[in-house]
Amino acid sequence: MATNAMYDKENNIYDCVEIEDLDFEEDDQAFYYPCPCGDRFTITVQQILKGKDIAKCPSCSLKIKVIYDMDYVKEKFSDLIMSSI
Repeated sequence: MATNAMYDKENNIYDCVEIEDLDFEEDDQAFYYPCPCGDRFTITVQQILKGKDIAKCPSCSLKIKVIYDMDYVKEKFSDLIMSSI
């Protein structure tokens, strides 16, 4: 669930959002979340597996922090992990 509040103005972190609230597109192997500018924040499964937690908007300078449990991600996306090995 999004916090609906500015998280970190200095680093352009717009919000903190739980991974369950992001849309997942299997073809792209990426998560998306609506940005106020009209585009979408994006973070890939591979970025998450590398420990990244910041999703960026390609159209503006805003970012969101994605909250997730690595064990959940590894379990949920084990097929994607195995196919990339």
